[in-house]
Amino acid sequence: MKAILALEDGTQFIGESVGAIGTCIGEVVFETGMTGYLEVLTDPSYVGQLVTMTYPLIGNYGVNTEDQESPRPHVKGFIVRELCDEPSNFRSQDTLNSYMIKHNIIGIQGIDTRALTRILRNKGTMNGVISTDPDFRQEDWIEKLHNHKIIKPVEQVTSKEVKHIEGTGKRVAVLDYGIKTSIIHCLQKRNCDIYVFPATSEADTILAVEPDGIMLSNGPGNPKDCTFQIEVLKELIGKKPIFGICLGHQLTALAYGGDTEKLKYGHRGGNHPVKDLAKDRTYITSQNHGYVVVADKLDSKRAVVSHININDGTVEGVRYLDTPTFTVQFHPEASPGPKETEYLFDDFISLMDTFKHRRFK
Repeated sequence: MKAILALEDGTQFIGESVGAIGTCIGEVVFETGMTGYLEVLTDPSYVGQLVTMTYPLIGNYGVNTEDQESPRPHVKGFIVRELCDEPSNFRSQDTLNSYMIKHNIIGIQGIDTRALTRILRNKGTMNGVISTDPDFRQEDWIEKLHNHKIIKPVEQVTSKEVKHIEGTGKRVAVLDYGIKTSIIHCLQKRNCDIYVFPATSEADTILAVEPDGIMLSNGPGNPKDCTFQIEVLKELIGKKPIFGICLGHQLTALAYGGDTEKLKYGHRGGNHPVKDLAKDRTYITSQNHGYVVVADKLDSKRAVVSHININDGTVEGVRYLDTPTFTVQFHPEASPGPKETEYLFDDFISLMDTFKHRRFK
């Protein structure tokens, strides 16, 4: 079946339908990973987006639900050069096409994803629509494309109630802004006693479980829209050790009086080089974000940049000087991507140990 991808700037790609039949609208972004398409589909940070995979062949090792980063997919649409119909992997449970149909994900294949990526790199991410409607007319969607916006994405993907995952080690309160399962797994591997809180939780509720530390998760959308979450963080900062990832990193900077800005086309993929300035070492990292912390807006008396992106020099990590708080923009839990920076979870455990014996002022 024929499918059409129409962009906000008027560009149109004609290809073949994959997955579900219908029409969907969202922000078109690109992801540079060679593997990990299932993790991408199920990463809550992609909610409401039409994701373009730059690697040309997708689906060749099938689908295995053990690799999901959440119980269900969150992307609005999926764009690939070629979708493999006959996967070959001993762990494969299903084809990607069947998985997309089951979860009502509309997709398109057979288009020049290199050309699409170049458009997004040159002009920036923009809204788009994928449709299998034989009567689709792009002019009918121009106004909708210009006005489309994802409303309260964090509230769409956060937990609905507090969850307790028992462990024998440090008690960690996790603020779920759209958390990936791999973050929980990294804490479990370190025997943490985990309480997962919805993003709408008050500070007193979080502190009531007497955590040894607080983990701030990844999540979707513009961090400046999360006004409630920022105010909660202002109450939590300094009271317990805090480790923030991705959106948690951005929200912490805003709670500290810093600023964030939108990148032209974002960082999405498992191959982004990041330098740890303290270690004087560069790591390849997994990333998925469209916004960054502005270095010049950080108070140098209270915060120092700890990691930078080698490609564009943007802030990839911040260490706060007056409280036991550190955050990173990339994903140390990876999935997909390299796990070289998982040492940051060990740093978090060490920070909780230190906090027991020494107060930060």
